[in-house]
Amino acid sequence: MTARIVVDAMGGDNAPGEVVAGALMAAGGLGVELLLVGQKAAIEAELEGAKASNIKIIDAPDVIAMDEHPAEAAKNKPNSSISVGLRMVKDGKADAFITAGNTGATMAAALLTLGRIKGIGRPALATIFPTGEGHLTMLLDVGANADCRPIHLLQFGFMGAAYMERMFKVQSPKVGLLSIGEEDTKGNQLTIDVNQALRASRLNFIGNVEGKDLTRGVCDVAVMDGFTGNVVLKTAEGMAELLLGEIRKAVELTPWNRAAGLILMSELRKVKRRLDYAEYGGAQLVGVDGIVIIGHGRSNARAVFSAIRAARDAVENKVVDTLRAVAKEIPARTTLVGSSGGDARDGDD
Repeated sequence: MTARIVVDAMGGDNAPGEVVAGALMAAGGLGVELLLVGQKAAIEAELEGAKASNIKIIDAPDVIAMDEHPAEAAKNKPNSSISVGLRMVKDGKADAFITAGNTGATMAAALLTLGRIKGIGRPALATIFPTGEGHLTMLLDVGANADCRPIHLLQFGFMGAAYMERMFKVQSPKVGLLSIGEEDTKGNQLTIDVNQALRASRLNFIGNVEGKDLTRGVCDVAVMDGFTGNVVLKTAEGMAELLLGEIRKAVELTPWNRAAGLILMSELRKVKRRLDYAEYGGAQLVGVDGIVIIGHGRSNARAVFSAIRAARDAVENKVVDTLRAVAKEIPARTTLVGSSGGDARDGDD
């Protein structure tokens, strides 16, 4: 069955131009049906008469700006491109939703419209992180939950492991907990409590991992709270841009360097692709009852194409069905008592 992907044409700093361009790229090679949702006239102007039988326009007159209050915008703009697109997934008219728009509003609207998978306390933003030797690590949470309880991070570990098994065929994924030291006793009270919970779980928990370990690919899933994860992700993006910029400057410094750069050009392009966020498309909001992918606010056409590809793969691999099944096995509460508040309370807020 052909995956039906709703794309928020109005979401992001470069919308609708780059979003439509990315959709046209995907229409020609990914074998999907695309539903561009947003202001019809603006979308038609960007299509410029391009003919693609697998692209349809869904009119949504309102737009949620990047600086609007997330919850208020999601509630007060039911005809926004975000809300209309998510309702299409809820109503079974589409299989997945993609946006590069307001992250907070998308998460709020997704919770209001799709709800959580039964048994999941809080959804998490999960992203693929490139590491050495072609290895990929899933980081979660990278921004959905600034404050977490132990049960939430335990559930993130279960969801991340299930995702890597289903999407990337990783057998018994290695799960690590981001902390300030490898010892089980290192970290704040939250990480100490989560370490104990993960040790007692059926997951292939390898223990605490430090920031330096993330780029070495020591684990397949790295668990963290959303505040920490967002800082890690944006620091990594900045370092990748700095590294590529410095390489570019060095190559252009002298004629000899330029000659060497030409020789190494193909390898440098491979490095750039591996470090470029546009190759991975965005983060999936795992734990909501539907496929929702949130791209970078400055997503270009390539990033939109990659997000559509990721959504298609999630649909074809039945990721939501997998997470529903796993959620039935995940503890709904912990029995740990600590200052972080993991005191046998239900994970659902």
